[in-house]
Amino acid sequence: MNTRALTGEFIGTCALIFIGACAGALGAGGLVGVALAHGLVVLGFIYAYGHISGAHINPAVTTAVLVAGEINAATAVQYWVAQLLGGTAGAFALAHALGSRHGDLGATMLAENVSVGQGFLIEFVLTFFLANAVLNCAISGKAGNLAGVGIGMTLVFCILMGGPLTGASLNPARTLGPAIASGHMENLWMYFVAPMSGAAAAALLYRGLLKPTD
Repeated sequence: MNTRALTGEFIGTCALIFIGACAGALGAGGLVGVALAHGLVVLGFIYAYGHISGAHINPAVTTAVLVAGEINAATAVQYWVAQLLGGTAGAFALAHALGSRHGDLGATMLAENVSVGQGFLIEFVLTFFLANAVLNCAISGKAGNLAGVGIGMTLVFCILMGGPLTGASLNPARTLGPAIASGHMENLWMYFVAPMSGAAAAALLYRGLLKPTD
């Protein structure tokens, strides 16, 4: 067990929910504020912990790296546990910090006019884009020190599109923590299956076609 890496994944995912979900709960910066809050946390932790754990801070990203053959299954399971625990801890810390103002804690939910099928497609496609950025910017090594910028900005534009429709989770830990802490458990399965499937699809494309050969 790599305690340093798991600690990084726990703290990074905790921070993503504490900051990102708070932006969603308060709504002070609107959709742009929510998107930037998430994207900047990811960018910051890639540079802080990328050399320690890879700074996945997202079970779907870990799934992509696993399917791409860059980590083993035992490591992936440990990362998933650390991320889900970190996301839940971040949500409960946020609920305590906001008190009566927490509302739905920025929980990711489908908009009224969005069906489960539509939501599944949106979460699948957007997580595909995010995992694609991780694999081709960071895992390939081709983006160098700018990988964090590419990944963080990908998350920003995905949230700008998907936020009003599904909450743009793209991350089971981002959904699970606020869902447990706020009691909003609607369509929880979709926010696990769609991102994990989208990430796996991106990894299969990377492994079969896009992975650098030199």
